[in-house]
Amino acid sequence: MSRNRKAGTVTIIPNLSIIDIAEEGKGVGKADELVIFVDKAVPGDVVDVRIVKKKKNFAEAVIESLNTASELRTDPFCQHFGTCGGCKWQHMGYDSQLKFKHKNVEAALQRLAKIDTSAMEPILGSAENKYYRNKLEYTFSNKRWLSKQDMAERPEDLEGPNEDLEMNALGFHVPLRFDKILDVQHCYLQAEPSNSIRNSVRTYALNNGLSFYDLRNHEGALRNLIIRTSSTGEVMVAVVFAYVEQVQADGLMEFLKVNFPQITSLLYIINQKKNDTIFDQEVITYSGRDHIFEEMNGLKFKIGVKSFYQTNSDQAHELYKITKEFAGFSGDELVYDLYTGAGTIANFVAGSVKRVVGIEYVPTAIEDAKFNSALNEIDNTIFYAGDMKDILTRDFIAEHGKPDVVITDPPRAGMHADVVERLLEMEAEKIVYVSCNAATQARDLALLKEKYEVVRIKPVDMFPHTQHVENVVLLKFTGSSN
Repeated sequence: MSRNRKAGTVTIIPNLSIIDIAEEGKGVGKADELVIFVDKAVPGDVVDVRIVKKKKNFAEAVIESLNTASELRTDPFCQHFGTCGGCKWQHMGYDSQLKFKHKNVEAALQRLAKIDTSAMEPILGSAENKYYRNKLEYTFSNKRWLSKQDMAERPEDLEGPNEDLEMNALGFHVPLRFDKILDVQHCYLQAEPSNSIRNSVRTYALNNGLSFYDLRNHEGALRNLIIRTSSTGEVMVAVVFAYVEQVQADGLMEFLKVNFPQITSLLYIINQKKNDTIFDQEVITYSGRDHIFEEMNGLKFKIGVKSFYQTNSDQAHELYKITKEFAGFSGDELVYDLYTGAGTIANFVAGSVKRVVGIEYVPTAIEDAKFNSALNEIDNTIFYAGDMKDILTRDFIAEHGKPDVVITDPPRAGMHADVVERLLEMEAEKIVYVSCNAATQARDLALLKEKYEVVRIKPVDMFPHTQHVENVVLLKFTGSSN
């Protein structure tokens, strides 16, 4: 490799070979023992890179020139690829994506938990890798991200802002820029009528003078647009307003009602807080129900605008089938379902066990879980809301019984150390650990090895064209340190 050269204070490294891909999705190269993470690089690429951040043992870089393209590369299908942060692996074939996701899970378990992964099962890919999401949330902004073409077309003698440019946008945040929104024309993540609704709302707002939110000054009428779809064909649309006159809100809602009769749940929210979270906000139903229904394995699930539900419905079904298979129920088990969310897994396995106890931090999710049990005439579930480490106490276990199987599906941060300690005290025969973050899962597994052995591992791809991956692990009680 040629020696590094510096252009002023800019460091350029020529002909860097990309040899791997990191867990966060960036290509990996090495120059004189310095590990370099390269945005949008693919293993097999040979690239000239520009260093954008340097630490003692590693650096981050961007591609200046693609000298040799990897055989793993493919043409991105989305016009927004490279600016939008949603599908960072579109430039790599799907089979290759699965290979590196599998490899990254394996590496995390080996490196962080010292687990033997020789019997690890192949990753399960998603049958659909376009239009697979059932929920998207868009942001309105009066600070549209300007493309290179926008900047190139700017008159050379112009001082100040270009008044001819439309600066309002409805789309996604540009990575690392909280106040800049990419104006999305077509998104391949969610099927119709998602794109039509978003584009029609933008056009209506521009034609009728509704102001788009200013993310810095916290002013403007339109803030967010949430669209949920389901396998039943139902559609939910929720518009989040900020500082809006009622006649403006009613005008947009009526427009949606008339022009998109397939919307079965039409909602709006007035959120004037500094942040975008809506969990503490009132939801107003303009038309239809305040929820939609999802179906899975013969069960129906109520989904509200605040509900948690796996965003890839078809692949969630596969994930839950694997979870159930790993548990190997005989029919008389007491099951604890930790981080139960809206009780999807709990209700999914309830017909195969004696009783399920579900615990979840979010109270509204627990209300959904109870509703879903009643909706499906399931009478062997019970749910509790509260912080896991505070609910799952010795007294709680004494009251409800020692579980035969524990299913745990924590957030990306993994399980609290107190929860892991309680699992070690409970000594359930089996633990099925479902994770969306192999690194924190590995951390927890390393602790559980005190009394458990890992007997099955299977990654599941829920999010094609991203670096994210779910992983299911079955642990069996051994009673001794492993």
